[in-house]
Amino acid sequence: MWHPGAGAQVATRADQIQQERQQRVPQLKPDDVTRTEAFLRWFNDEKLMARIGAGFNGLRAKMGGMVTGGGFGIGPEYFREDLFSGQLSFRAAAQVSARGYRRFEIETKAPRLADDRFIVSARAVHHNYSGLPYYGPGPDSAKTGRTDYLFEDVSVDGLAGVQPLRALRLGASAGYTTINVGPGHDNRYASADRTYAPATVPGLDRQTDFVRYGPFVELDYRDDKLGPRDGGRYLFQQTWYNDRSLNLYSFRRMDVDLQQYIGLFNHRRVFALRAHSVLTDTDAGRLVPFYLQPDLGGSENLRGFRPFRFRDNNLLVMNGEYRWEVFSGLDMALFADAGKVFARRSQLNFHDLESSVGFGFRFNARNRTFLRLDVGFSHEGFQIWLKFNDHFAPRPLGTGGTHPVL
Repeated sequence: MWHPGAGAQVATRADQIQQERQQRVPQLKPDDVTRTEAFLRWFNDEKLMARIGAGFNGLRAKMGGMVTGGGFGIGPEYFREDLFSGQLSFRAAAQVSARGYRRFEIETKAPRLADDRFIVSARAVHHNYSGLPYYGPGPDSAKTGRTDYLFEDVSVDGLAGVQPLRALRLGASAGYTTINVGPGHDNRYASADRTYAPATVPGLDRQTDFVRYGPFVELDYRDDKLGPRDGGRYLFQQTWYNDRSLNLYSFRRMDVDLQQYIGLFNHRRVFALRAHSVLTDTDAGRLVPFYLQPDLGGSENLRGFRPFRFRDNNLLVMNGEYRWEVFSGLDMALFADAGKVFARRSQLNFHDLESSVGFGFRFNARNRTFLRLDVGFSHEGFQIWLKFNDHFAPRPLGTGGTHPVL
């Protein structure tokens, strides 16, 4: 049975709901955005890092890339990758750091020969670092044993390789390096030559020149070499260092670097894993000079410890990161590092590892990290690292990648 007031009641109720909706609309506000997030969004949207990196007619600013602990480095860089219709690239850079460290580099590459099947490159570099840290030999060196030393070098290396498959590169490299080690210039620490006996630190009192050479094999199927979120990279390299002056410091070195990236949820979350080992070997009566021994500690491997904290003839280090996208342009990361240095190859095992854990931020443009902030914790305290590269950024292929500083 129809009641005369029913239609009016329904209409009134509908009007009331509509009025409530209209009243709520002006009260709705967008989510609050912090100043930091707003700045990062603006920085990313304006592509400022890309503009700085692009430069003008090949001339641009070169930022970062100095040795860990050397302070922020900056200087001019000239870079062209379009010479001879893209068949040749050329790069020259000069940098000075906040601590007065100096680095000069010239590099040329022909990466696209025979339809990208062959690779040829040459690189020359000079470093003048006035106060690299040294804590003493072996894994038991004390934190209080910090000293410093002068490191100067000139190195020239050439590389030739073939790429039979898209992800596979085979080749060989050769070069010459001359290294000078002297008293450190940092007044905060004692000089290494006044603290440690040359008998326990090979190469501390006498240096030599080296010819170095050897083959490499690289399998690289990462989805993006500059900002990988999936895939892997596996490098095996053997290098011979021949002492040209003293006939005392010749040795053999094997590098193994394994990286794996596992992307989840459309690559917005990534597990980044790495295992790296350096093994050396000598003939009877020969030694590995301390400045060419692998080192552990710093922003690239054991992030809860100071740079160059441990040195010995051999090294093993493992890193794991879990990264997730906070918003466009910023990833966060949780990480764990473990590793050790050791005197003999027979000690290659998982015993007596040093470890560190921490968290970090990855600022990126087009999914490629341009600024990394890591905070690492260990039983020796904590360290804060600000770097202009991804954590697993690989060293150069060939003999130049075995150099103690890049």
